[in-house]
Amino acid sequence: MSPLHLSGTVLPGGEPRDLWIQDGKLSFEPVPGAETLSAGGFVVPGLVDAHCHPGLGPHGGLSAEEAADQAATDRDAGTLLIRDCGLPLDVRPLQSRADLPTIIRCGRHLALPKRYIPGFAIELDDPALLPEAVAEQARDGDGWVKLVGDWIDRGEGDLAPLWPDDVLAEAIRVAHDLGARVTAHVFGEAALPGLIGAGIDCLEHGTALSPDQLAELARRDVALVPTLINIENFPGIADKAGKYPTYAAHMRALHAGVGEMVSSAVEAGVSVFAGTDAGGMVAHGRIADEVEALHRAGMSRTQALASASWEAREWLGHPGIEHGAPADLIVYADDPRADLAALHHPTHIVLGGTVFH
Repeated sequence: MSPLHLSGTVLPGGEPRDLWIQDGKLSFEPVPGAETLSAGGFVVPGLVDAHCHPGLGPHGGLSAEEAADQAATDRDAGTLLIRDCGLPLDVRPLQSRADLPTIIRCGRHLALPKRYIPGFAIELDDPALLPEAVAEQARDGDGWVKLVGDWIDRGEGDLAPLWPDDVLAEAIRVAHDLGARVTAHVFGEAALPGLIGAGIDCLEHGTALSPDQLAELARRDVALVPTLINIENFPGIADKAGKYPTYAAHMRALHAGVGEMVSSAVEAGVSVFAGTDAGGMVAHGRIADEVEALHRAGMSRTQALASASWEAREWLGHPGIEHGAPADLIVYADDPRADLAALHHPTHIVLGGTVFH
């Protein structure tokens, strides 16, 4: 691989500088014989989709080939780092492919029978089995475990928690002892006190979070990935739930209030990150749409961009544009901090030093 040179305004700092790429790594020192790839424009650390499912379709797991195609679609939209956030497919073969984004595996969703989408999760016969299952996923994954915190209980006709509070606390303690963080799918209000009190590290969706709970998330440094472009599906879900009118009304109310919730989260100082929830009801390659949705919900353009780039990379333990770091970056002709529409039009996508766009 021949060395490359590029120059431009480098984010997040915003300073004009030159960068070199050799053997897949970034260098701040000149590399003799480097070919100039780009001069001018804005250089951004590779984008991050913090809630993504390469290998998941609307009805369950897909083949490894289909998962690779989904990951390539994300790459071509600028997503160079994915937190898979729960998959029925073992995507370790994809992790070894230099042409695909880096994937942080979150293991299998953990749920109870008939309390999540069929075919997605490991379904435990008894809630008391959760700590043992969490330990297994923590040992097998890449530092994250995914719980289903709530789902419709058809007996109650509405969203309801899956796990007793004491079981949650023990499961999260086990994960932390094994060096893993725990995140949870949660839509409604009822499951939130137990998840937060148990020491959860991140919440997915979190549509019903109250101002007091958001303040507690900020105090505890619990992250939030609101998946706004997926929440856009709530009215359609409600329309199909005619047998459960309470649930349908609840989903419509959660949809109506999610923008205010995210705005309040930002004001409270919660760490909010971009995630599309691609792989189920959302197509892959839509990270720019999620960033724009976060901006509409109250983040500044720079905050929204950071939530899908340098700040998300730091949260997940992956470097941005640093000397010696993997050369994962994107070049835009226009400044995305001024107009997020620029994210739809990269001039160069570089993954591991290889130019893909």
